Order: sequence, then C-alpha cells, then structure tokens
Amino acid sequence: MSDYTLKNVMLVGAGGKALGVSGDKITTPGKGCTIDLKESSYVYPGLINTHDHLQGNYRPPVGPKPGVFYLTWLPWDKDLKASDTYKERSKLSKEDLYELSGFKCLFSGVTTVNDHFPQKFNANLLPKLPIRAILEYGLAHEASSYDLKWGDGIVIEHEKAVKNNWPFITHLSEGFDAESMNGVNHLESLKVLDNHCLLIHCIGFSDEDIKKVAKAGASVSWCGFSNKFMFNVTCKIRKMIKAEVNVTIGTDSSATGSANLLDEMRYDRKLYQEMYGEDLSPEIIFRMVTINAAKAFRMQDRIGTLEEGKLADLMVTKAQTDDPYENLLSTKMEDIELLTLAGKPILGELRFLDLFNEKAGGTIPAGYSQINIGGRAMFVCGDPAGLYKKIRQKTGLKKVLDFLPFETEDGI
Repeated sequence: MSDYTLKNVMLVGAGGKALGVSGDKITTPGKGCTIDLKESSYVYPGLINTHDHLQGNYRPPVGPKPGVFYLTWLPWDKDLKASDTYKERSKLSKEDLYELSGFKCLFSGVTTVNDHFPQKFNANLLPKLPIRAILEYGLAHEASSYDLKWGDGIVIEHEKAVKNNWPFITHLSEGFDAESMNGVNHLESLKVLDNHCLLIHCIGFSDEDIKKVAKAGASVSWCGFSNKFMFNVTCKIRKMIKAEVNVTIGTDSSATGSANLLDEMRYDRKLYQEMYGEDLSPEIIFRMVTINAAKAFRMQDRIGTLEEGKLADLMVTKAQTDDPYENLLSTKMEDIELLTLAGKPILGELRFLDLFNEKAGGTIPAGYSQINIGGRAMFVCGDPAGLYKKIRQKTGLKKVLDFLPFETEDGI
C-alpha cells in the first residue's frame, strides 16, 4: 500500500484541511499520492458499532405480536427460532452470514465492531471480514440465571479482561423481571463493576443503577431501535448522559434492530426527541460512535479520532451541510465516497484507485470487485455481489436486504 495525502477536506473533530497516511497510521500530509477533494467532502474517523450480531443480520425482523411486548429477551429467542426468517436464514452457512454482516458494516462506514457471540464461536471467522471485528474481550451473555453460559463465567471473564486491558462485555437489564432489574447489584456483588465493563441495553436501570455505573466508569451500548421494537421502551438515556456515563451506540442484529449504524443514529436522535421534547446534539451522537466507543473497547489510543499516530480508519463523505455533525446524521450509504481500514481502502469511488498504487493506472486490484452504488461505479474489498447471488441461490428467493446498497445485474 502506498502512502497518500487527502487535501482540501474538513477533518471532523480534528481541525485542519489535509491528512496524511503512511502505512496503517495517520501522519502529517505530504507523502505519496495526493488527492484533492476540493473542499466538497468531510473526513470522519471510521465509525464504531459496539453491539451487533454478526450471525443474525437478516430480514425481515422478528418481534412480538402487535400490541404486545416482551418482558425479557428469552421469549423473543423462542419466537425467532420458530420464525420463517430463521428457517430461511438457516439455509445459509455461518460463513455466509458473517461475510454478509461484514458488508453490512462496511457499507455503513463502520470500521470496528463487536460481535455478540463468544470467541469460541467466531474466532476463525472474524479475521476474514473486510472490517475490524474485535476478538479482544471478556464476555458473559447476561448476568442472570437464564443466560446462555458463555465463556468461563462472569468473574473469570472479567479477570481476563482486566489482565489483558480488554473490555468486559455483557447484556445487562435487558428486560423487567426481577433478575434483569437486579443486574447492576449482581455485578457489584461479584466485585466486577468497573471501567472495563461495556453493558448492553440497560433498559431496566433505576436511577441508582445509573449513578453506580457512572461512578464505576462503565460504558453502555444504547440500542434504541431494537429496544423499542422488542420492549416498547429504551434506557433512561438523558439521565445517563447527564450522569456522564460513557454512552455508545449499537445496532443489535437486523432481526430486531435498524438496518445499519447510520440508520440507528438517525433513529436514536428522533427517539430522544420523542422521549424528552428536546434535541440530542448531533455532536454527542458523533462521539458515541467514535471516541466514546473506542474508549468502551479500551482502544482509544488506536482508533476513534483523526490524531496523528492512530490507525488510519477514515470515512470520507459528501459535504451536504455546513455543520459536519449534522452532515453525519444525514449521511446515507450512497453518500460515502471512501472508507479505509488502517490505511487500506476497502470501499471507494474509482477516483481513489490511485491510493493503492499511483503507478497501477487506476485498475481494481486483486481481491476487490466493482459495484454501483447510487449510480456511481465503486470498488469494494471482496465480492458482495457474488455473495448476494449465493444467498438468492441458497434460499431460492430474489432476496432484497436493505443494508446492501449496490445495484445488482437483475436490477434489484
């Protein structure tokens, strides 16, 4: 990979109008190939999704019957496994589903994601994805008697996380039965509530729970769309923000959640407005999917901002508004012009092909394919069109998945 510079561009959260990349890191501008973006684009840090189900991203969603909502996640799991969505999804291999989820992330500007499942399940699959899916975490499914008993138990998994400076990730208070409502107290009793904790959902938190989590320095993954879809309520998000909890955003799986992180950000802002009658600053949302999320993963020294020396995870988008944070909230998949992972372009308009090697004459390199998004020819790492074709062959359906934005040969 050649060194390169992007100039005449707004660097969001960093200031300046030029950014250099050398190897896998952000550096001072001036080395290698230079592309002039003519002040028509913003550069953001690659987005970070703190909770996704990389085997579960399939459509249509599965939820409660109209007018009824779940008390905990368990009845949803039973409904899922009895659904046509699950039967159809089961025709695909685990490898197919993980590859599909990798593209779901990529096309929405996500460069780093955490998978819902334990390393025993995903360790041989995550390194093959076109984006970064972290493998460095301690994990418990949930702090309850009916969790899925993942890992080596809460205490041992937490000890592992502390020893290795990893996050300890667990669902917590995803529901309103007695055990769900006692989640924070249970972690306290085990002496594991601290700043390694990344707590998913947290819809059953009391005000006292929020104070304890804030004091401990723990992080929360807010999955607003999925919460409302399944439970008709989400976490006490305004109180969490005011208590200075490190709030991040997750999509959950597309079997219950939004199509992707871009849609989730817009939905969560609207949800906040509906809940409180006031706006949630788009700059706060930007932080939730960048520096806050990097902190939750204990990776803030490597990702989350456009600082020199950090990994060059970059999302370049059209500048559609003067406010870069409002611009992010209006960004759709077809507005992404370039996405890089540790300096490597993984999605881009053809004008960025020189970033691979300016002597290569603008040809698409091996391991990439060409697709069309929003009428633009683009290169992408891997072969998502081939995967789409395989999904249709295996299911026997002309399947349309809303998190894949490219146009296919049959016009769908």
